[in-house]
Formats: sequence, structure tokens, C-alpha cells
Amino acid sequence: MSVFTHLQLQWGSQYDGEENYMPQEDDWDRDMLLDPAWEKQQRKTFTAWCNSHLRKAGTQIENIEEDFRDGLKLMLLLEVISGERLAKPERGKMRVHKISNVNKALDFIASKGVKLVSIGAEEIVDGNAKMTLGMIWTIILRFAIQDISVEETSAKEGLLLWCQRKTAPYKNVNIQNFHISWKDGLGFCALIHRHRPELIDYGKLRKDDPMTNLNTAFDVAEKYLDIPKMLDAEDIVGTARPDEKAIMTYVSSFYHAFSGAQKAETAANRICKVLAVNQENEQLMEDYEKLASDLLEWIRRTIPWLENRMPENTMQAMQQKLEDFRDYRRLHKPPKVQEKCQLEINFNTLQTKLRLSNRPAFMPSEGKMVSDINNAWGNLEGAEKGYEEWLLNEIRRLERLDHLAEKFRQKAAIHEAWTGGKEEMLQQRDYESSSLSEIKALLKKHEAFESDLTAHQDRVEQIAAIAQELNELDYYDSPSVNARCQRICDQWDSLGNLTQKRSEALQRTEKLLETIDQLYLEFAKRAAPFNNWMEGAMEDLQDTFIVHTIEEIQGLSMAHEQFKATLPEADKERQAILGIHNEIAKIVQTYHVNIAGSNPYTTINPQEVNAKWDKVRHLVPQRDQALIEEHARQQNNERLRRQFANQANVIGPWIQTKMEEIGRISIEMHGTLEDQLTHLRQYEKSIINYKPKIDQLEGDHQLIQEALIFDNKHTNYTMEHIRVGWEQLLTTIARTINEIENQILTRDAKGITQEQLNEFRASFNHFDRKRTGIMEAEDFKTCLISMGYNLGENEFSRIMSIVDPNRMGLVTFQAFIDFMSRETADTDTADQVMASFKVLAGDKNYILADELRRELPPDQAEYCIARMAPYSGPDAVPGALDYMSFSTALYGESDL
Repeated sequence: MSVFTHLQLQWGSQYDGEENYMPQEDDWDRDMLLDPAWEKQQRKTFTAWCNSHLRKAGTQIENIEEDFRDGLKLMLLLEVISGERLAKPERGKMRVHKISNVNKALDFIASKGVKLVSIGAEEIVDGNAKMTLGMIWTIILRFAIQDISVEETSAKEGLLLWCQRKTAPYKNVNIQNFHISWKDGLGFCALIHRHRPELIDYGKLRKDDPMTNLNTAFDVAEKYLDIPKMLDAEDIVGTARPDEKAIMTYVSSFYHAFSGAQKAETAANRICKVLAVNQENEQLMEDYEKLASDLLEWIRRTIPWLENRMPENTMQAMQQKLEDFRDYRRLHKPPKVQEKCQLEINFNTLQTKLRLSNRPAFMPSEGKMVSDINNAWGNLEGAEKGYEEWLLNEIRRLERLDHLAEKFRQKAAIHEAWTGGKEEMLQQRDYESSSLSEIKALLKKHEAFESDLTAHQDRVEQIAAIAQELNELDYYDSPSVNARCQRICDQWDSLGNLTQKRSEALQRTEKLLETIDQLYLEFAKRAAPFNNWMEGAMEDLQDTFIVHTIEEIQGLSMAHEQFKATLPEADKERQAILGIHNEIAKIVQTYHVNIAGSNPYTTINPQEVNAKWDKVRHLVPQRDQALIEEHARQQNNERLRRQFANQANVIGPWIQTKMEEIGRISIEMHGTLEDQLTHLRQYEKSIINYKPKIDQLEGDHQLIQEALIFDNKHTNYTMEHIRVGWEQLLTTIARTINEIENQILTRDAKGITQEQLNEFRASFNHFDRKRTGIMEAEDFKTCLISMGYNLGENEFSRIMSIVDPNRMGLVTFQAFIDFMSRETADTDTADQVMASFKVLAGDKNYILADELRRELPPDQAEYCIARMAPYSGPDAVPGALDYMSFSTALYGESDL
């Protein structure tokens, strides 16, 4: 016996499983009487079922065999349940009119594939209860039960399987048929509790109390599920075997009530999923906009600071600028580098999510594209470039200025001390009252002074040259330097003029002077240059110096040793000069010469010579100590250079090696994406763990700068090289990890298996001939052909417009994955979302706010309400919302 033979109709028709009604079996007697209990159940059930549909048309029946006799309500019933219009009914009261209407109804039933056996219009018009119930059962079977399908079953078995599955978890429920399995009422209660658990407290029901169970189920169904009460509990309990057709009819109402709810629930779940994705994407967009704004604002504030090259006047102020720049590179910029990298990662992740959910690509606000950020960052680095070098050059310039200024002050002080009283001396007219010998002495003395004056010409020129250099280097206190230099030059000119005048006066009287003391003269001649030599030696021994290398300090030390080697010869000259003075004293003592005053030819005396000699000998060890200390400082500087170079020469190649390794890893990845992600994160951790070495190198670099070291011949790596390489390394590993994360997003969202992803990776790597992580267009075409694509030029151009929208002729692995996932996976589309809204709206072209609040979680319902435009169609009602335009906005016009 076939599956649907179980649905045989005592009333004259049955369904054969091929959408045809077949004659009843031969043993059926059309004149047999119904069991009174079954007839009662069928009357109540079928009447309630008919009224559940007729009330939609504003009417109902009271007596099932009487109220269908004229055919009018029968035709109306068929129109309501089928949604189609029947032929126009006859409105007459005669029997022929009634038969015509019933025949129109029976013809419509037959047009739906139903073969009616032994049921004629005359019997319905005559009020034959048996035939009328049989006809109604045929209608119920065709329009309420026929389309029920569970796992390719239909009708009775499909309905029975649905009941068994829904009630399987409940104790004391075992649905095997549509008669005695429902007598205790627990089956009805289980169906309600399974779908609406808040309506029945199933745990309090007892199997031995069928009346309570049945009444509870029937009352709840009528009150909350809009299922009319089709049976009485007393009839079911009081009947040994309840009528199968009545039970099936009643149960089918539960199926349709809950299947509609399930359909709405499915639609609501789809919408919730789509809205959740949209809300998350909007939050990501807001986060991107804020992060981009903050980063651009920081760059906007920072660039003018880096572009300000206005030098300070003091070394301390410029060193503070250098310290501020160090803080910027060490403390302020690294977080911004990380923010910039995170911004790119967030942008790529957002675009991937939008692409996976069929949303339009995200377009940031004007001026906040990733390219805008990169341009701004490039401007920042452009402003930064050279700033540190400028600072160091300025510090070096100020150091040079301080040295020159001090040197100017020393030489100016020495010269001013020497010129003290010289103008007054040159303006004396002592020669007018002097003797011949005194005149001659004055002349010689003046000649010695002229020699001394000539010797000091170099110092004046040095003072002027230093002043000129200070002006050229823009020394902040140049006005005072210039004023002092001008005073010295003016005074020097004055001394020259006075010297010339005095020389002329002495020469006029020289002819009157004949006697001269040769010893005094010789003393004066030898004492003057020796005195000048001592003064020059003292000046050199006290001269400040500035060097930057070992070689420079060694040169100064060598020159100092050469100077010390001349001291014995100088001491001999001193002894000779003192010997002259001793000879004079001896002559005076021997010949009792009465000499008034000091040596008339010079102001230099033996005591002054000895005092200056002692000063020179005292300054020599001081100079030795200064040179030793500077030599030690230069040795320490050399140690700092080598210490920095040793680390930089290791770190620089290490960074380059890691960059190359990351490039190979991104191409030669094996295992699952999660394995690759774990490996990359471990790799990233090992890189981050290297950071202390970078920090240590920064510390050594700071020591070098604080020591004012400006070059390092032991390495080609600067701190700037190391910083840029380190930032690029961190950015590259972060981007590589983000690519794997996006591939995981793509795989999970598109339902791609790990095996498929491995196949995609293997295919991509095989045709990535240059191992760059990017396929060229021809290689991509070859790859597609190898995978079975039959490509013409137009089809390949269409595919390339998808994977290479910028027309670069290149295909990235992410674009390849996106394309292959679209070829192998299904996603939500705008049409699907629109269809889901249509279900929630009950097939209307609009939806109401209350319907959204009833079917969706509160936050997502309000999200939709706030974004849906009012519906303005011809069937609009107050408060109607346009869900179609909302779906279009979610996906963009291109998807529809």
C-alpha cells in the first residue's frame, strides 16, 4: 500500500501522492453510516476550520450541511483559502441555481488536481451530511495538508513526521498516529510549549489528567495562537478512537500557525544578522574617522614645530631643543607610528568585511583616506628630515661662537692691558729737558717701542679677524664685540700716529745726542724680543682649544712637546740677557758710574724677565694637564663611537634579514590559517622582544650626541637608518598578520574550507612566478585556465575588472581569495534581505514600526526605524516604512 493510501477518505476521495485524487477502495460503501462519535467530531472540527477562513471574508456557517447547500459560502470559502477568483455565482433561490454554484465549486476543486468520487452537486444541495463532510475533508486535504513536506514526505506522513520531531524531547509523548496518540492531550501541549514555551508550564502537566491537558491546549491555542477550538475535550476522552480526520485537521492548523512563525523568525534572524554586520561596520567607520582625525591633527600640530629652524642664542637653549626632539622621536612619534599602522589595518579589515557582506566600499570623509594619511605622514617625515642635523650644526656653531668670543675677550684684554698708558707716554715732552745721553736713550727706547708696537700688530689683526668671523657666524652679541674691536682699532691708529710724531721729534734731536750705553741698548734689543716671545708663549699656553677627534688632540700634544723642547734654548737666552744686566751692574760698580733711573732704552727689567719666565714654566704643566684631560675625553668619545658602531652593525643587518624573512613567509606559508597566524604572532613577539636592543642603541646614540660627537667612521648606519628600518619592520609584520586575519574572515564568512584555501594558496604560489606575492595578469589568466575556466577576452576582462579595479595589471592574493570565494560560496544579498522584510511585513510593500519591534531585538528594531524612510506608495497607511529602499541602502544600487 502506498504512503498516501493511509489518507483514504471514507467520504469519497483520497490523495495518491502524484497530485491526483484516486477512487476509494472497492470495499467502501457510499451509503454506510458514520460512527456517531466521529461524525460529531468531524462536524465540530470541519465547521471550526471553515469558519477560521470564512471570518476573513466577514461571515461564517452554523450548520455545515445546510449552509453550503446554495453553493455561495462554499465558493467564498474556496476563494479565501486559494486566493483566486471563481466564476460569478448564481444569485437565484431555485434548485438549479444552487446546483450550478456547487458545480462551479466542484469544478474548481477538480482543477486543482482532485478527483472527486461519488460526490455530486445534487447530494450537497440536498444536504447529505456524509457527502458534505467528505467534500470538506477533500478541501482540507488539498489546501491545508497537501503541501506539508518534511524530508521529501508529503501530506499525512509529512505532518506526522513534523509532530514526532517537535515532540520528541518531551516525556510521556509518543506520536504514532492521528487518533489515540492525542487522547491524553500532552501532544497538543508539547507542540505549543515547543514553539511558545511562555504559554504553558509543561512541567506541571500529568499524563493521567487528559481533560486538563486538552482544555489547556485548546484554550491557549484559541486565545494566543488564533486557532479556533475545533474539538471538545470530552469528545476525545470519551471516544475509544478519536476521528483521524478531525485530529489531522486540528493538528494541521498548529502546523500552519507555527510554520508561519518559523518563517517570520527565519526572516527576522536574517535581518538581525545583516543589521548586526551593518552596525559593526558603522562603528568601525566611526572609529576610523576619529583615529584619522586625531592622527591628522597631531601631524598638523607637529609639522610647524619641525619646520621652525629659528636658532637660539645660547648653547643651553639649543641643547634643550635637541632634548625636545629626542623626546619626540623616543616618546611621542612611536605611538603615532603604531596608530598609523593600526589605521591602515582597520581600513583594510573594514573593507574586507564590507566586501564579504556585499556592502558598498567605505569612503572616508574628504581628506581622511589612507592615501591622505600617508601624504600627511610623508610631509611630517619631510619636515623631520634634516631637523636633527640642523640642531647639531647649530650647537656646533654656538660652540664655535662661544670659543671665538672667549678668545676675542682674552686677546682684547691682553692688548688693552698692553696699551694702558701708552698714549700718555707717547705724548710726553721729556726729551725737551733731557741731556744728550738721555735723548739718545729716549730715541732708542722709542725705537724699542716701535719694535714692540710692530710685534703687537699681529694681535690687533687677530682681534679684528675674530670679530669679523663672529659677525659672519651671526653671534648674538656682535654689537658689543664690534664696539670693543672698533675701540681697539681706533686706539691702535692713535698709537701709530703718536708714535710717528714722537719718532720725528726724537730724530730731530738725535743729532745732538752722541753717547749711548751699548750694554743697555743690547739688553733692550735682546730683552724686547725675548719678552715678546714669553708673552706669546704665555698667550699660547693659556689659549683655549676645541677638538673633535683623537688625531686633533694628538696634533696639539705634539706641538706642545715641540714647544717644550725649545725651553732649554730659551733659558740660555734668558741667562744671556740677565748676563748683560749683570755686566752693566759690574761696570757701574767697577767704575762708579752714577746712573739715575732705570735702563733708558727699555721698560723691561730683569725682575720682569724672571717673573714672566717663572709664569711660562708654571703654565707648561697646566697645559700638559689640559691636553691629557682632552686626550682622555677624545678616547672616551672614540669608545662611544665603537660601542654604537658595534651594535648598529649587528642591528642593521638583523632588521634587513627579518624584512626578507617576512617576505618569504608571506609567500611560503604552510598549514591552516590559524597555524600561520600563530606562527606569525610568535614571529612578531620575537621581533618585539628585540626592542630592548633598539632602546639600548638609542641610549648610546644619546650619549654620543651629549658628548657632541658629530661623525662615526666605524659604521655606515645612523640612528635614523635604524629607526626607519625598525618602524618598517613592525609595520610589515603587522600588515602580514592582518592579511592572514582578513583571509580567516573571508574563509569563515564565505564558508571556504581549509582544504580549499590551501588549494587557492598552492595555485596562487605556483603562478606567482616572481615570488612577489602578486600575480601578473597573464599568469592569473593561465591560473584560471588551469582551474577549468573557459576564458574569452570579454570574460577575462570582466574578471580582471573585479580583481584589479585600479587597472594595474596585478592581482593580489587577497583579491584572488575574494574572487574564488565568490565562485564557491553563497552570501546574503539585497534581494534576500528584502524578501525577509517582506515576510515580516506579511507580504505588504511596507512595514510598520510595531511589526519591527515585535519581530526584532529592541536595539536592531530601533536601528531600522531610525533609518527607514516613510513609505509613499499608493497603498501607504499612516506610519508605513519603506523597507525596500532601506535594503537598497544597505547593499548599494549595484547589488540590486
